Amino acid sequence: MGRTLANKKEIVTDLKEALREAELGFVINYEGLSVAEITDLRNRLRPSGASCKITKNTLMNIAIDGDENWQPMAELLNDATAFLFTGEEIGAAVKAYKGFQKDTKKTELRGGVMEGRALSKEQVEALGDLPTKDELYAQIAGSINALATKLAVGVKEVPNGLARAIKAVSEKEE
Repeated sequence: MGRTLANKKEIVTDLKEALREAELGFVINYEGLSVAEITDLRNRLRPSGASCKITKNTLMNIAIDGDENWQPMAELLNDATAFLFTGEEIGAAVKAYKGFQKDTKKTELRGGVMEGRALSKEQVEALGDLPTKDELYAQIAGSINALATKLAVGVKEVPNGLARAIKAVSEKEE
């Protein structure tokens, strides 16, 4: 039994909402995955705020039609397609997918779209090497802490140096 027109419109609306909220969308070939494996992929993506949508390419084509940010995705729409949409945690989502791909060896990354630009498979995988937001915060905090420590040592050294100089002069005068 096929989908009704109303059901298809609902799916397209859902896809448009997912696209509106996504920073990066990448396309994988999910042929051969079982329902349990797709569920595993979705569970791995969830902590990073990413989602996995499986829909007909025709419905995705309708969803991206007229949207310049996502139009490059049209060239990736063929065969059995799953769409992974990430939020701000792009690196974490790509890492989660790469871990899944390594474990199952059943999917193939075709490419992605970010900020209206088509990305190759290699470019999407390179995004997985980027630090997460939490890692960046930790690096910034560490840098600020190191700067404050250096400043405190420098400020403390001024009176200590002055005290040593006074002591050296007073010992010289004796």
